[in-house]
Amino acid sequence: MADFSEIPWIREHIALYRSDPEKAHMWDSTALGGPGVLPTLLLTTRGRKSGEPRALPLIYGTVAGKAGDSYVVIASKGGMPNHPLWFRNLEADPSCELQVGAKQVTARARIAEGDEREEIWKRMIEIYPPYVDYQKNTERTIPVVVLDPVD
Repeated sequence: MADFSEIPWIREHIALYRSDPEKAHMWDSTALGGPGVLPTLLLTTRGRKSGEPRALPLIYGTVAGKAGDSYVVIASKGGMPNHPLWFRNLEADPSCELQVGAKQVTARARIAEGDEREEIWKRMIEIYPPYVDYQKNTERTIPVVVLDPVD
């Protein structure tokens, strides 16, 4: 399936984000076999082919940046061999919109590398331990994406 937003539980999470952002923000993953309540944001990218907005809820963390906190998401796609479409959209156009609870944020994406990547990766596996298995299940290095807010 190319468009993950068509998967019923993802579509429901997007709808919940739009109707009750605070409830959607701290999302209970147990119904899907997840570890419990996880912080999620709603990332909206531009389709690299269509130019259309594409929204997807993602687990996130934060890191201190030059202009305050930046948000971090992991392009794991569950350990599948190829990058998720949202990541490929950000490669084509790093400008994006975030909704973090009720807060709206315009951001620019960049890929963390080297020591920064390792430090953030360790923090993100504390939030969501399955990332470790996802990395073991794929030959690609799973990208750590920093979403830096812009004015």
